[in-house]
Amino acid sequence: MATHSVVDADELAPGDHLVVELEGKEIGVYNIDGDYYAYTNWCAHQSGPVCEGPTSGFLEAEFDRDQMETTTEYVREGEIVACPWHGWEFDLVTGECHSKPGVQLISHDVDVEDGEIHVTV
Repeated sequence: MATHSVVDADELAPGDHLVVELEGKEIGVYNIDGDYYAYTNWCAHQSGPVCEGPTSGFLEAEFDRDQMETTTEYVREGEIVACPWHGWEFDLVTGECHSKPGVQLISHDVDVEDGEIHVTV
């Protein structure tokens, strides 16, 4: 394994991501509220470029039986990525797949040193 400098941290604002090539592999690097995550740009479903997919959040719902009402709230904006080929959704904080339990994105260690984001591949 080797560690690579990929970009200055101030060039990747919260909510942004980029895809870089390291050691012949495409790696998606995400800034989620100041925390950085890196994943191989490969979907476990049919090898699609998952890191090129759109990000979104979740709609959570809660049902009140006494009032017979459902309230909804949109949460975790920008923390879910959907593979552009078939829509499998992955949690960018944990790498877990929400479309197929037990499936994970391939993750890489990310560190920030001297203002630069470093990814280990």
